[in-house]
Amino acid sequence: MAVEKQVFLTEEGLRKLKERLDYLINVRRPEVAKQIHDAKADGDISENAGYDEAKTAQGFLEGEIKELHYKISHAVIIQNDGSRNTIQLGSRVTVREADFEPETYHIVGSAEADPLAGRISNVSPIGKALIGRQPGASVSVETPGGLIELEILAVE
Repeated sequence: MAVEKQVFLTEEGLRKLKERLDYLINVRRPEVAKQIHDAKADGDISENAGYDEAKTAQGFLEGEIKELHYKISHAVIIQNDGSRNTIQLGSRVTVREADFEPETYHIVGSAEADPLAGRISNVSPIGKALIGRQPGASVSVETPGGLIELEILAVE
């Protein structure tokens, strides 16, 4: 039996997942069903590229729907107590690496991580290193690019 994992999400992240699920079920699924229907109407499906493409799209679509159902049903909303003393899931953290400009990260669950948008996972190397730390502390983080030192400037 598979171990079911909690999916940590912000309220915004949960809302986005629900919106995506609604779109896939109510818009994309009927579109793909129509593509399959139209491809079948073209005749022999054994050598019908349109049919093959539509069935492949259906497989990916149903996989994403299943994954979204799982994430939504196992969602745990991040409850940040607003502490500015200790970094926790849901915190916004401003850090500085050596001679670089400060960067602010929002620590979120892996389901809504987007490093390019400043949303890092609590299980990423930087996220793990920051959790439980306080402003003024320095942390060493082993990243895929090598060891970095971060100074924690602020927590919100």
